[in-house]
Amino acid sequence: MAASQIIAKLPKLSYFRLPPSSEPAFLPLPQPGSLAYNPPFQISDSLYAAALDIRVPLTIAAVYAVTAKLLNKYNKSTNRRPWAISQTKAFFAFVVAHNIFLAVYSAWTWIGMVNMLRRTLANPFANTGDPSTSGWAATVDSICRMSGAPGLGNGLVYHEASGIWLTQSSPVSPEFALTPDRNQPGRMWNEGLAFYGWLFYLSKFYEVLDTFIILAKGKYSSTLQTYHHAGAMMCMWAGMRYMSAPIWMFVFMNSFIHTLMYSYFTFTAFSVRVPTKVKRSLTSAQITQFLVGASVAMSHSFIGYTVPATQAPGHDSDIVASPNSAANSTSPLAGRAAPTPLKAISCIATSSETFAIWLNVLYLAPLTYLFVKFFVTSYLARSSAESTRSAVGKGKEGVDGTIESKTRKSPAASPNAPASLVASIATTEEEVRRRLSNVGNLAEKAGWDAAIGLEKEVYGVSAEAIDTDDSHDSPVAPAQSNSHKSKTKHSK
Repeated sequence: MAASQIIAKLPKLSYFRLPPSSEPAFLPLPQPGSLAYNPPFQISDSLYAAALDIRVPLTIAAVYAVTAKLLNKYNKSTNRRPWAISQTKAFFAFVVAHNIFLAVYSAWTWIGMVNMLRRTLANPFANTGDPSTSGWAATVDSICRMSGAPGLGNGLVYHEASGIWLTQSSPVSPEFALTPDRNQPGRMWNEGLAFYGWLFYLSKFYEVLDTFIILAKGKYSSTLQTYHHAGAMMCMWAGMRYMSAPIWMFVFMNSFIHTLMYSYFTFTAFSVRVPTKVKRSLTSAQITQFLVGASVAMSHSFIGYTVPATQAPGHDSDIVASPNSAANSTSPLAGRAAPTPLKAISCIATSSETFAIWLNVLYLAPLTYLFVKFFVTSYLARSSAESTRSAVGKGKEGVDGTIESKTRKSPAASPNAPASLVASIATTEEEVRRRLSNVGNLAEKAGWDAAIGLEKEVYGVSAEAIDTDDSHDSPVAPAQSNSHKSKTKHSK
């Protein structure tokens, strides 16, 4: 049988609708003693469901945004004087404990996600003996399908038009309908994502304390920082509520970045000097998660793959999978299914999953735009400064050249004309290499300027700590440099 393949596949227009379908409901955590991942502690089904009520993130985000705005006004009225509590040892101890807690919690979450991937991510190089059920298509399938049995095509999908769950191998018919099993091992949701993702969603509410720490020091919280925290709440809610495939990457990447970031803040609180390379690496990682995250999430809507299909007589279906799925199905009619050629299916199969994906994309779009804006501004400013320095240098060279030409004797130069031509060509080549090198250096420095500018706007607190040695030379918002220095002084 032909090997399964990964393909580009346009999403259905019907998936792009507002509001998205409220179905299907999310699966609660696996029960104790099941074969799926057993969480270290239990969360009641009622609490799990209550936290994913849309009113929870909306209310907390609204209260947070309004409070931050009001406290910004208060700090302005006091001429940005630090609050009395921020000068106490108790406040310092709280900030340190806050950073340590988030660093340890984030590391614990990241390790949990790594183990989840180890248990569920299909090895593209595994030899199953059947090319139609292995390869990279199997890996993509293990990422796209949140529930169901492991194996290419064995995952469950929700058919919105019919309102039923099916294996991809089954025809769209009520007689083939199945109920997702919260205890079925082998897929991301039951193997840890339901647990770690839910807690990570709640952690977004706690992280707003970053903003209030900044405000307590008498500083301002930027609008972009408020947007960042409130948006993260809504994106995590949508991903978990609708069991959208890309949410695993949000949890995986963000927990790793936060492990590094809050560890860094803990070190700087004790005045531990961190090498510049480490600072730059952290800055790169923070910006990468913004720029790459949107692209990876969006790609889920345009990815498809082929699976070996089975078709029961008299039924037509656009949701197909491995023939083995039908044979293993609990449906009494599964045995009548007959194999058909490979068919293409989409990674994303519902409007609710699509909504969660594009909410993340739209959330990250302003951050991406701001990075590009900072980059262009910095590059143009640095390029202009470089041109000015070059013009001054050429002017000096021109004067020196004129003096030299007046003292040079032309007749004596004629015998050396070939050598002069070679020297001229070599000089031209060197000038071209120098200009190309300057362009590369300007782009690199502009990239760092943009990264630092975006970092300060979004994280606020990291503006006090994370910087690079050449950041004082940045032409982007030069006033920020002095402000940054004063902020650091206040924070110590």
